[in-house]
Amino acid sequence: MRRYDWLREIRRLDPERDFLRIYRIIATHEFPWDLTRALELALYRTYAVPSIGRLLAETAELTDRTQKRYDDTALLLDAVVEHGFDSTEGRTAIRRINQMHHGYDISNEDMRYVLCTFVVVPKRWLDAYGWRRLTAHEQQAVAAYYRTLGRHMGIAGIPQTYQDFERCLDAYEAAHFGWDEGGRRVSDATLDLMAGWYGPLAPVVRGASMALLDDALLAAFRYEPPAPAVRKTVRGALKLRARAVRLLPPRRTPHYARQNPEIKGYPNGFRLAALGTFPAARPTGTCPVPHGEEPAAPE
Repeated sequence: MRRYDWLREIRRLDPERDFLRIYRIIATHEFPWDLTRALELALYRTYAVPSIGRLLAETAELTDRTQKRYDDTALLLDAVVEHGFDSTEGRTAIRRINQMHHGYDISNEDMRYVLCTFVVVPKRWLDAYGWRRLTAHEQQAVAAYYRTLGRHMGIAGIPQTYQDFERCLDAYEAAHFGWDEGGRRVSDATLDLMAGWYGPLAPVVRGASMALLDDALLAAFRYEPPAPAVRKTVRGALKLRARAVRLLPPRRTPHYARQNPEIKGYPNGFRLAALGTFPAARPTGTCPVPHGEEPAAPE
């Protein structure tokens, strides 16, 4: 295979009909490392919305059980990518996601904003640090993929195009980003988790992570901005990595998030139906959950 063979295949597919195939190629062949980092950043951005950061702090899921919540989120979303929306595994994963959310008072607007981050942040990451940018064809497929996920999650008013997702995200952040003590605790716990994966290099990695945060995030969490030289070094290193990756042959076999070394909580395997169970729940949520029988969980 040659470097741009996957892109040539993507261009032969219909972005509205074949969006799952296109997104799977993007996520597991073209940019598996980049998509992992970008989706981490996408979820991290949501903590700067006080209603989201405060709720996550109250549940203690991302402060006391940070690794487990990271693993569960990655594995549930990964199951949909790997198996599709209509598979037993995909339906089980979506139902677990909906059950997790349904126990909490989450507004439709917050849920829609989180969905927007999944579409917009990876595209912006690849613009800055990817070995190539997403084409308009791919952006259309990504928007179709997350429109479908959003419908399965019962989210109302889902944006239709990538540009709509981007406008929704930017407007929501401009209106809602702000300080909250709980959001700051969740942010600190998440940065500590990611830095901790690298052992003695943890302080360096935490500093590098801070260098990737934009001014709006730094202000919302009241972090001191990193030194300009640190920002330049970290971002320059990522761009050098992209140039090196561009010279490599394409990935022939898919790499799924469940194969990432950052997934540490299930060394003996896992069952989808057992993932994502909160120890306690608040009474109700404002985002509807689709009805239907619980599909059988895979072994």
